[in-house]
Amino acid sequence: MATDPICGMFVDEKSATIKRTIKGTTYYFCSSNCLVAFEAPEKETKILKYSAVFGLILAAAVLAVTFLYAGPFMKLIAFLLATPVQLVIGYRYYKGAWDGLKMKTANMDTLIALGTSAAWVYSTLVTFVPNLGTGVFFDVSAVIIAITVTGKYFEEVAKGKASESLHKLMDLRPKTAKILVKGKEIEKPVSEIALGDICVVRPGESIPTDGIVVEGHSDVNESMVTGESMPVSKYKGDQVIGGTINEAGLLKIKATKVGEDTVLSQIIALVGQAQLGKIPIQHMVDRVAAKFVPAVIGIALLAFSFWYLTGQSFIFSLTILVSVLIIACPCALGLATPTALLIGIGKAAESGILVRQGEALELAKNVDTIVFDKTGTLTKGRPDVIDIIPIKGKKEAVLKVAAIAEKGSEHPLGRSIFKRANDLKLKIPDAEKYRAVTGKGILARYSNSDILVGNRDLMKEYKISLRKVEPILKEYEAQAKTAILVALDRQIIGIITLADTLKETSKDAVDSLRKLGKEVILLTGDNEQTAKEIAKQVGITNIVANIKPGDKAAKIKELQQRGRKVAMVGDGVNDAPALAQADLGIAIGSGTDVAKETGQIVLIKDDLRDVAKAIEISNKTINKIYQNLVWAFGYNVAVIPIAAGLLYPSFGLLLSPLIASVAMATSSISVVGNSLLMKMQK
Repeated sequence: MATDPICGMFVDEKSATIKRTIKGTTYYFCSSNCLVAFEAPEKETKILKYSAVFGLILAAAVLAVTFLYAGPFMKLIAFLLATPVQLVIGYRYYKGAWDGLKMKTANMDTLIALGTSAAWVYSTLVTFVPNLGTGVFFDVSAVIIAITVTGKYFEEVAKGKASESLHKLMDLRPKTAKILVKGKEIEKPVSEIALGDICVVRPGESIPTDGIVVEGHSDVNESMVTGESMPVSKYKGDQVIGGTINEAGLLKIKATKVGEDTVLSQIIALVGQAQLGKIPIQHMVDRVAAKFVPAVIGIALLAFSFWYLTGQSFIFSLTILVSVLIIACPCALGLATPTALLIGIGKAAESGILVRQGEALELAKNVDTIVFDKTGTLTKGRPDVIDIIPIKGKKEAVLKVAAIAEKGSEHPLGRSIFKRANDLKLKIPDAEKYRAVTGKGILARYSNSDILVGNRDLMKEYKISLRKVEPILKEYEAQAKTAILVALDRQIIGIITLADTLKETSKDAVDSLRKLGKEVILLTGDNEQTAKEIAKQVGITNIVANIKPGDKAAKIKELQQRGRKVAMVGDGVNDAPALAQADLGIAIGSGTDVAKETGQIVLIKDDLRDVAKAIEISNKTINKIYQNLVWAFGYNVAVIPIAAGLLYPSFGLLLSPLIASVAMATSSISVVGNSLLMKMQK
């Protein structure tokens, strides 16, 4: 039993649905997809390490006894040294073979258990019943188990390295938080934070949970979660992610998500599940392995029978049988897909790309058409100040007057105006009083002057003439921009225009995808004029505009019926059906929870260039899997005939069980090493 560090609940191993060992720690995913870590007293990696060390020592001792001594006493000593290796250290192979037998299938452990048992049982009989024979194979069984266990240990180490990104994410979660309770700061465990709690975060401290800034201004380092190296400025009303670092001023944050609902907790759970999941290639490999193992056993028995019936000794025939079973062990085959998949998903996570399902990497490789939503995907999804048109005075003066009125505003347009003033380092004093007029704008009083900031209706209500500015308003409105009027003492002093602008990375993202040979389509419910303007800026020529939210999925289906492999990139609730319909759904990290749950890949840092990066990681991962499979299959196909004695009649060459075990381990290590090469690629 252990305490879930995310939700504080007690969960035992039996209630957990999925298990994974990373760096010696066993992690479980309970039925609610919550990740629970159990620090077992005997960790799997340590067990393998000690098994490998003692196995190699005992195997070396068996080899020494076998080569240096002769006679019955030597056999007894070899038996005493080899038996713990066979029955204790090798127990894992018997258990694995038994588990496979219960499921009516053979596996890799079956081959090792049969091969070493044949050598050990025969040798034991010869030791205690001398009339049965003279030679013993204790060294063969001991060395084979010691080498394979050592290989297993290095595989676990490799898997641990491949899962470093997940382990690092787990370390990001802060343990405690300072909560404001009746004006006093109280330190509590993060697991006790409730929705609506106000957390106080000082410079240098980790933000304890997802929330919204209610007081203060600071720069927040989000690189651990998003991969973005530059700190992000946070103002009142901005969202923050738990686990990121507050670098500058004091922030007061209202908790909006806690426990397993936080971005970091979801990333940890989703990355872990994706690494545990299997992709279609891997299912194919499993099916092949299930048939391959019985076939190898059949070949080993046929080879034994052939040589024994053609006049060779029992010892010779047994050597052939053991060699075939050992050399054919498809350990490399079993490692080919998961090691490359683990590293590919880890590389993606390091870049701020969350692969929610392992099969997404295989799907991404085959995509030929990328469909982008517009608002919130190609564009920022929020208004930015575009132009400041002074009617009277200078631009800075117009902006400052508007910002005084909007300083305390929660309206998106007002926040954008105030943010622009902050970005320009303008000192904005507090208004003496202000009042929001729903649907029209805001009124404020400062330094004995009246300020009005809003639309036509607000100005008309206060009988302010629009005759001089009406042509300017119509010109900007024709460009799909929102025009805000600024009046001081009942005279219009300027106009501020706002619009939803392109994300800085949108054009580069489209260019990268076109270089990869992908067709790019813009799919939006906006009018055609607005869609064309955005498409022109990013270089998209294929546009589908004025489309209803419910029809987006139908458009994706239409493309699929034309033979296209489609990836949909979106962020909103209305994009969820299209994300689900597409061959590959890619959700924006800042988008709605519905979109992120539907997408198979989530771009955590909202960088659209990561779409191309995800495809490139997919290409490298799948290519690496194919390389591993070719190596593993080719190795077995080439070497099994030699182990069966094909070269013995012509050249007198036999592959001893000892050499076979070394070759089998080398094959596994080579596959793991080939996968690890991806970690060095940029």
